[in-house]
Amino acid sequence: QVQLVESGGGSVQAGGSLRLSCAASGYTYSKYYMGWFRQAPGKEREGVAAITTGGGTTFYADSVKGRFTISRDNAKMTLYLQMNSLKPEDTAMYYCAAARWITMGWQYDRQYNYWGQGTQVTVSS
Repeated sequence: QVQLVESGGGSVQAGGSLRLSCAASGYTYSKYYMGWFRQAPGKEREGVAAITTGGGTTFYADSVKGRFTISRDNAKMTLYLQMNSLKPEDTAMYYCAAARWITMGWQYDRQYNYWGQGTQVTVSS
């Protein structure tokens, strides 16, 4: 059974940091691209960052470039998102997702086969 379990969310003041983790199980983790998405109330889900199978290439939304860092540990089957200099507009539910193939751009969420349940990030001003 495939599982993606996010953790590390919470409440933080603007300028603070959080590190999200996503523990994967039930599939061949190292063969899947991994991504982080977020959804704020009343807004569409948006791609935050993605990483290739070996971790050699990363992608970021313009809104988080220079502040967030995505990484993965294939031995531990875990995905990470280090979030620094957080802003109130980063407040959202954050989801990790796994895609066997990326052919239409990493932000196209329908390419992702598996999704976690999400972890809430709240940034206060």
